[in-house]
Formats: sequence, structure tokens, C-alpha cells
Amino acid sequence: MTRSIYEQVLGPEFENLHPRIQERFGFSSKDQAASIGQGVMDRIWFAKWAALPLAIGAARHIMFPQGGSQIPFTIENYAYKDGLGRETVTWIRKFQFKRAVRHFDATMIYSSERQRIVDYLGTKQHLAVDLDITAASNGGIRIRSGDQRFYEGLIQFTWPSPLTGTADVTEWYDEEMEKFRICVHVSNPLVGTIFHYEGSFEAQLVPLKLIPADAKPLREETRE
Repeated sequence: MTRSIYEQVLGPEFENLHPRIQERFGFSSKDQAASIGQGVMDRIWFAKWAALPLAIGAARHIMFPQGGSQIPFTIENYAYKDGLGRETVTWIRKFQFKRAVRHFDATMIYSSERQRIVDYLGTKQHLAVDLDITAASNGGIRIRSGDQRFYEGLIQFTWPSPLTGTADVTEWYDEEMEKFRICVHVSNPLVGTIFHYEGSFEAQLVPLKLIPADAKPLREETRE
């Protein structure tokens, strides 16, 4: 029986999640299902000094140098086995600004080698990030990024901490609103907040036999 990557990493702690969070994070490739959601970001903010590196990342769907309030967005999570046989979950986020649609995409795998989830950011899996995942006290799930590794051809290295951004993500279910809520905060130990957004959305599991071709990364990285 194939368990979701989040069940694998959380173990018994998975049961501490709110039932709706368990539903969103509990499906795997065997279920032939996807979590499809839409909502509004109350606020998206970025540090103006980081506009250039964020613009470079935006070309590969890794954050973006744009902010605003009441921004409609969609989120798509598909679970499948990648070309290397790894249990994988996509995170496809699209933010509808007035003049452009911005993307923030990633694919997460469970790494048996590292005994944790590894998050490949962007469309070409050049940036691999270790994730620390725990159950939050409000029944939500908290995801915090750790070491970040860059892979490009024969080149591979771990980014020094002062040159990276640490992401702190919390997603939970608000019973009063009857919606999922999310807060993402990316910061650097030297310069503070780089990127931040928070909002709410509705999401449902839908049956799915085939993963859309454009939902998968353009290349798959063997190195974790």
C-alpha cells in the first residue's frame, strides 16, 4: 500500500492534523486523485531590493517580484510516480494579477535516502530543498525549509545559509470560514523578510486518471 509522502514523513503525528488537512495531504499516486483549489491572497509582498533575483527565479516559476492585495489564485496538487519511481506531489500555484499570471511551482518527493521530503523548486528541478514537516497546534501542517542544493549538469553544491531564503509555511483549516488558510514567509538571516503571502482558499479532491502533461516538471533530477 502506497502512503502519501506526508504520511510517510509524519508517521503517527499525521493523525494530529485536522481531518480536512489529512484529506488534502493524505492522497498518493494509488488514489488517482488530485486536490484542486481556488481562493484569494489577502496580501502578497516582496522586498524591493530582491526584485532582480526574484525576477530570475520567476523565469523558472520560483517566486516572483510582484505584490498586491486581494489577488485571486489557484492551487493544483497531483500525486504520481515520477520517471525514477519516486512518489511525487506537485504544487502548482498561479496568481492572477491584473496584467499577468505569476507562477510558483514545485514538486515534492519522499527521499528514503534522506528520510525526509525533498522539494524541487521550479520547472527544471535545479534547486532541491530539504523540508522539516510537523503538525501545528491548530491541526494544520507546518513546513520549514532547510539545506538547499543546486544541480546543473556536472555542477552541484549546497548554498551557504546567508545566501538563501528560509521558507516557513503553515496551512490549516478554518472551520469558521470553512476554508483552508495559508501563510508563507520567506526570510534571510541577514536581511530579514524577502517574500510573504497569506490568504484562504477552498479545495476538493477530484478523481483523475491522467496527470496533465504541463503539470510535470520539464526535467527530473536524479540527485536528491
